[in-house]
Amino acid sequence: ERLDIVIKVIPCDDDGVLDMAAYRDLLGEKTRLVCVNQVSNALGSINPVAEMATLAHAHDALILVDGAQAVPHQQVDVREIDADFYVFSGHKMYGPTGIGVLYGKEALLEAMPPWQGGGEMIRTVSFENGTLFADLPHKFEAGTPPIAEVIGLGKAIDWLDCTHMALITRWEQQLMHHASERMREVDGLRIIGNSPDKAGAISFVVDGAHAQDIGLLIDQLGVAIRTGHHCAQPVLRRFGVDATCRASFAAYNTPEEIDMFVDALQRVLTMVR
Repeated sequence: ERLDIVIKVIPCDDDGVLDMAAYRDLLGEKTRLVCVNQVSNALGSINPVAEMATLAHAHDALILVDGAQAVPHQQVDVREIDADFYVFSGHKMYGPTGIGVLYGKEALLEAMPPWQGGGEMIRTVSFENGTLFADLPHKFEAGTPPIAEVIGLGKAIDWLDCTHMALITRWEQQLMHHASERMREVDGLRIIGNSPDKAGAISFVVDGAHAQDIGLLIDQLGVAIRTGHHCAQPVLRRFGVDATCRASFAAYNTPEEIDMFVDALQRVLTMVR
């Protein structure tokens, strides 16, 4: 708003897959920055971010990839993607809350001014000559950092590296396949987002039952799901709904828990319909 930037939105099809032909048409000489999530938190769709980066760079545009939903579920190589910026949060990858990572290409970060001032982000300060900022990454880390959270995030990253992401990805895909098969048994259930490449979550609605009612009642049976618009109101409007239920999957889940979830869902629906 401050810079009068015009936002243009890449459409998706009925399965939640980005329309790459439309994306190519949107790119032009005025395009400065492409922002895209690698995995949709609302749909689970995996987007072709490396291809999107190549196309953006062909138009001299930068690309920022939101990897918050990707890093817990698959191997990520920012150099292979050729992302100019890549961001992710700690708590989605088994780390503490309130901490995350901004990766940026060194030349871009060097050229950018710091967004706030404070201790540890300066090299020298004088009234006569102004401020000379510290080297990366300290230039962007003003004041006392969240030390405990950083240590916890580091441990979470170490654990993911030691566990081998390929094993986690394969296990979660088995869980999602099992969940999809079981959820087809539920009358009136419609999955929102059916991309052939998905990770981490299945969003759904059920005829005759509001998502929030389902979430409240299934919680009483010991099953935790997320309900609401998932901070993604525009994409839910694209699918003609104002809220969905979302079942999320992680390395620690089991097929037995999925069976418990579907059985509980069936019980809840007998109460709300």
